[in-house]
Amino acid sequence: MFAMRLHAPGTPLRWENVPDPTPGPGEIRVKVLACGVCRTDLHVVDGELPHPTVPIIPGHQIIGRIDRLGAAVSSLSVGQRVGIPWLGHTCGHCPYCTSQHENLCDHPQFTGYTRDGGYATLAVADARFTFPLGEKGDDVALAPLLCAGLIGWRALGKAQDAQRIGLYGFGSAAHILTQVLAHQGRQAYAFTRPADTRTQEFARSLGACWAGGSESLPPDALDAAIIFAPDGTLVPAALRAVRKGGRVVCAGIHMSTIPAFSYDLLWEERELVSVANLTRQDGLDFLGLAARMDIRTTTTRYALQDANTALDDLRHGRFEGAAVLVP
Repeated sequence: MFAMRLHAPGTPLRWENVPDPTPGPGEIRVKVLACGVCRTDLHVVDGELPHPTVPIIPGHQIIGRIDRLGAAVSSLSVGQRVGIPWLGHTCGHCPYCTSQHENLCDHPQFTGYTRDGGYATLAVADARFTFPLGEKGDDVALAPLLCAGLIGWRALGKAQDAQRIGLYGFGSAAHILTQVLAHQGRQAYAFTRPADTRTQEFARSLGACWAGGSESLPPDALDAAIIFAPDGTLVPAALRAVRKGGRVVCAGIHMSTIPAFSYDLLWEERELVSVANLTRQDGLDFLGLAARMDIRTTTTRYALQDANTALDDLRHGRFEGAAVLVP
């Protein structure tokens, strides 16, 4: 098969012809139809996440069609279209796994980070951590749902019943979540890079009731804010924007240093929480909702061998929505 592989953090991916993988017991193999490019992939490639398995094939927003089953797989079938997410395997016996918090597993495996992912023509996955997708929807349009959609959904759960929700960093996750909020009758406030009027207009077109720079205060105090951008300076900015008793949710897997801020920003029972990974139930719940509502993902297609270009375009914010690799 062909794949884009990372041999050392901080170096470009290499286009390589590598042996076809064989699914082991409890695993499946898919022909990759599309793979979204996530900011987490960028953190892996840039060396901002520690100790990746190398060489590694990045990519964890995988849409594929099963072409081979490993032993003891009975819940899926050859020819079925499935999605493969970030959480690729859990131990099943640590205190977190046994208390319905598998996203915090002590011994997890992550697709595209500690096990090979979808920047390839073939990919192997644990069948238990694979989502059947049916035949509705375009492969490229579905790919961003597998992480941007899922992590946005889990972050929204942390925001609880908030009605006015600020979204800091209007990329792939926020452009999906804005549509979910509109569907639920809640209000999305989009915070972008300062003076990025193009993205602000994009946010409004998807249903945001207000859009402005991340340094701005919204016209109304927020019930909650979700930070998708990996910029620690946004934490005090978001705390400043939420009302008394409001909550700020940090949804990224990596963030730059959070600057010191005065206690009055946290006082009056404001809360600061984080999101780590996701559970399989998150995937079932969100993908079920996505199938019922008409989520419109905005995507830019790249050939698989152009993965380095896609990552650099993501790094510099050169597209709206999500980038997707197509073998």
